Amino acid sequence: MPAVGVLALQGGVAEHISILTKLGCVVKEIRTPAGLKHISALILPGGESTTLISLMNRWELIRPLRAMGEEGFPIFGTCAGAVLLSKEINEKEHEVNQDSLQLADVRAVRNFFGRQTSSFVEELTVAGLAEPFTGVFIRAPLLLPLSDEVEVLSRVKDGPVLVRQGNLWLSSFHPELTSDSRIHMLFLESHGILKGSG
Repeated sequence: MPAVGVLALQGGVAEHISILTKLGCVVKEIRTPAGLKHISALILPGGESTTLISLMNRWELIRPLRAMGEEGFPIFGTCAGAVLLSKEINEKEHEVNQDSLQLADVRAVRNFFGRQTSSFVEELTVAGLAEPFTGVFIRAPLLLPLSDEVEVLSRVKDGPVLVRQGNLWLSSFHPELTSDSRIHMLFLESHGILKGSG
């Protein structure tokens, strides 16, 4: 059974665990660098990006996570997790002084679609999926590629909301907030962690 880690410092941890368990994965909740051993992939959940990066710094996770990402380890960040994977972070109107893992050639525009009260659901066309996926957007970022190495897998009229760059996947929306496991499956299959592709 593949073991998949979920960063369990803050945010939508239980929902990701539920989806991964449904797919037959052994799930490890990651809180310290020691927990990063013996996993095949890692999920960075949604939550509050400034809080998450502060907690990651406190628990000395930033350096090992950055090294893993640079070495090709599969990491999937959703919403705030996607912001933390991005090399550039800003808001619509101004730059943001926020640390991140600096891994993906992406500019994350935080809260692009508005605050909590502007949350919405949209049916998305996703590369690799035959049927639309219901995207749940809550304080979601826009994910703007900064290089040709970033592949856009799904977009709304304003721009990209699901992208990948090699081992790194970034999602503006919350795939864990539905009962549909296909996005997680696509990520894991693309890295040979679940059977289907390799």
